Amino acid sequence: MNRSQLSRQNLSLLPASVRRPHHDHGRHAPGLVHFGPGAFFRAHQAAYVDDLLAHDPRWGIAAVALRSSGVRDALAAQDWLYTLALMDEQPQTRVIGALAGVTSARDDAATVRALLAAPTTHVVTLTVTEKGYCLAPDGGLDTRHPDIEHDLQSTAEPVSVIGWLVEGFRLRRAAGLPAFTVISCDNLVANGHKLRRAVVELARAKNPALADWIEGEARFPCTMVDSITPATDDALRARVTNALGLEDAWPVQREAFSQWVIEDCFAGPRPPLDQVGVTFTADVGAYERAKLRLLNGPHSALAYIGLLIGHETVADAMADPVVSGFVTRLMREDIAPTLTPTPGLDLEAYGEAVRRRFRNPAIRHMLSQIAWDGSQKLPYRLLGTIQDRLAAGTLIDRLVLPIAAWMHFIRRRSRENATIVDPLAERLAGIGRACTGTAREDVDRFLALDAVFPPGLVSNTRFRAALTWGYAALEVPQAVLGSL
Repeated sequence: MNRSQLSRQNLSLLPASVRRPHHDHGRHAPGLVHFGPGAFFRAHQAAYVDDLLAHDPRWGIAAVALRSSGVRDALAAQDWLYTLALMDEQPQTRVIGALAGVTSARDDAATVRALLAAPTTHVVTLTVTEKGYCLAPDGGLDTRHPDIEHDLQSTAEPVSVIGWLVEGFRLRRAAGLPAFTVISCDNLVANGHKLRRAVVELARAKNPALADWIEGEARFPCTMVDSITPATDDALRARVTNALGLEDAWPVQREAFSQWVIEDCFAGPRPPLDQVGVTFTADVGAYERAKLRLLNGPHSALAYIGLLIGHETVADAMADPVVSGFVTRLMREDIAPTLTPTPGLDLEAYGEAVRRRFRNPAIRHMLSQIAWDGSQKLPYRLLGTIQDRLAAGTLIDRLVLPIAAWMHFIRRRSRENATIVDPLAERLAGIGRACTGTAREDVDRFLALDAVFPPGLVSNTRFRAALTWGYAALEVPQAVLGSL
């Protein structure tokens, strides 16, 4: 074996500054099967499991790639090891050893079947992105999706992850084995409920008795995952080679912050991931709402306000004391009061963690990118909070400023004939070009977007008055800091 490549044999060559696995690889059959061994999974869930294996070696991961063989081919020569670089003011580097192997379902369906049917497999996890769930607009299974059509009609190997889950349950039921727990780790609201519905609907179309068994025996907990994971690039590979003194074919990177919340609802043995930082809860929805409002809402506020006054990145905007102070007050005084306290969720601590993430200079998160798709994001990130504050009879002056800044962003992009990245781009550009700078008239033009602004909000005189004031206050960029 090439001594210059990362491998189990070469772990002893790593410098002391590089953290390495502290568990005996291969002592136990893997307890988890994972579909979708991409960068986020390897940077996030696999790192938690790597920590867990030092205490409980039953929970190694057998990863499955549905179509691609790239990760398998890159990591096989490295004994399934890879490097995780943590991006922070003080960067850290560690080698992850949680993978027991990576299988390509396209090339080796028999191994995937064996893994799903193994008595030692208790949990199956997924990171396949939203499109991998093959959902219809109503949230059910899209039976016209080509992969689902294949899995409904063919007796050959499944091609969708939904098909593979149904096949795994079929094998276990036939063998008299208990059902496993299936954990979606994709960013879908109520992801467990959506996954369960898709699996049961496919199973019912193929075998109603199997569908009944899945409904009664299997569990699909909802989850929330969070950590910024930039793509692997040549700069990362060079940094990792320099840190390790060895070459890694496919390292990954993420911010130091990481969160994984799982609904405490399991069909069988539960990995003790709470020992390594995972939160088990009865109410994942409370964590989702906190993320949506306390993280995503201020993120959009930073984007539109920051761009208005000339900042480029989230960290740049947060380095501006006026902007940082505005965001802190927005979170503490306007957003947090709309969230219901939940055991285990400290809203003040969560908010402070969010602000630390925003300030992280190692992450160059461009405000221009966050500003994309505002018509789709703002109703969930900020308008819901505004509606709650109006219902409570409290002030909304701070909350309307990011909405007004979005309007100015659209107006500016339209005036410059610049691209607007948004599903409503054509309509937004028309509104932006029609704006004259007269606050009441410009705001009325935007409020006519019924796909963005609900009727109850449009007809609310307090909202209209506050938004018109905010729009006028941001008319002159030099005066924005004073408005904040």
